[in-house]
Amino acid sequence: MCGRIALFSPPIRFARLLDATLAAGLEEEEVRPSWNVGPQRRLFGVAEREGMRVMDSYRWGLLPSWAKDPSVANRLFNARGETVAEKPSFRAAFKKRPCIIPVDGFYEWDHRPGHEKQPHFFTRIDAEPLLLAGLYEHWRDPTLPDDAPWVQTCTVVTTTPNEDMDEIHDRMPVVIELDDVADWLDVGESGPHERSRLLRRAPAGTLRHYGVDPAVGSVRNDGPELIEPVEPRSLF
Repeated sequence: MCGRIALFSPPIRFARLLDATLAAGLEEEEVRPSWNVGPQRRLFGVAEREGMRVMDSYRWGLLPSWAKDPSVANRLFNARGETVAEKPSFRAAFKKRPCIIPVDGFYEWDHRPGHEKQPHFFTRIDAEPLLLAGLYEHWRDPTLPDDAPWVQTCTVVTTTPNEDMDEIHDRMPVVIELDDVADWLDVGESGPHERSRLLRRAPAGTLRHYGVDPAVGSVRNDGPELIEPVEPRSLF
């Protein structure tokens, strides 16, 4: 599971890294950094639009176009890589609506026996942004008039953990390397095949992690102090 994210770099940093244009409105919008983004909050996603890469805002928690109730998104903020191509909630987006979700890092809680249930902050060992495999959808509330605005939502694709997770959690996000971004974003006929190839664990040595303050457990808490190292404690 990936249910908490740090997103404090300015959008232009991610856009430049991914050779993407900022969507209309995002350039002028005051974007506040956050060290504690949870589901239903805003993430950035880069997708192909008319042959161009565009970075836009997406609400975290996928809403398939056929969903009748927005609460569906509460359980669709992650998509399992093993079933994403077949599961009804995700298969249409996997086929035609891939995106890259750039973040500064993510949190997971330590569930190892003999360890305190403490959050750990995961980021790239080379200090570059993490590029997570994502999918997006457009949804409009069927109870509203036909001219109601569309809502853009997204989900993070996960896979089995690599050695970098140190058994802290049994899932991890699918990390896309910069050289593979074009294959993940391919919306042509070969796109689903290329994306399936990338549904794998990141190579060992991609991530580093350390324990942080349990305050990150509440999205009401936000600030750079949340990614400051806190020495993990043993229960024994």
